[in-house]
Amino acid sequence: MLQDLHPAVIEPTAQTAGPIHPATRIGHVHLKVSDLDRSLRFYCGVLGFEMTQRFDARTAFISAGGYHHLIGLNTRDSLGGSAPDPTSTGLYHIAILYPTRATLADALRRLMNANVPVDRVIHHGVSEAVYVRDPDGIALELCWDLPKDQWPRTANGDLNATAEALNPSELLKEH
Repeated sequence: MLQDLHPAVIEPTAQTAGPIHPATRIGHVHLKVSDLDRSLRFYCGVLGFEMTQRFDARTAFISAGGYHHLIGLNTRDSLGGSAPDPTSTGLYHIAILYPTRATLADALRRLMNANVPVDRVIHHGVSEAVYVRDPDGIALELCWDLPKDQWPRTANGDLNATAEALNPSELLKEH
């Protein structure tokens, strides 16, 4: 049974080590927040997501482009809770993928207009990213991907992503 499996005993085999289907994507994410209204002000008011459904005083779905939801926000177990301990295991960050460099620049402008502190702005070679924390301290990577044919590669063809500082004013020129 699955509950009997322990990660230390799971080893790749010819049966389990094959690649996942290339069309597989990460779907929506549900975040435990301490104050639903404050989170809605950040995600909808600052970043521009749209609320698609509010179930009750504890749960809301937000999205972009009419999709049912990209992010669920809830206070079911976390009302009034504290920010996650940065040294604990769990979610490192959520990447919100923007379709163009201009839309990422718009996100940066929105953050600046709302006086939301930005942790850093990075060029990864494969993408450009703005790192920020939501009101509960959840780390977000707001990013856009460069075209795949522009991704840096090593001489043998392996991906060679980087983490170089990007001047925010260079990104804002795009908007």
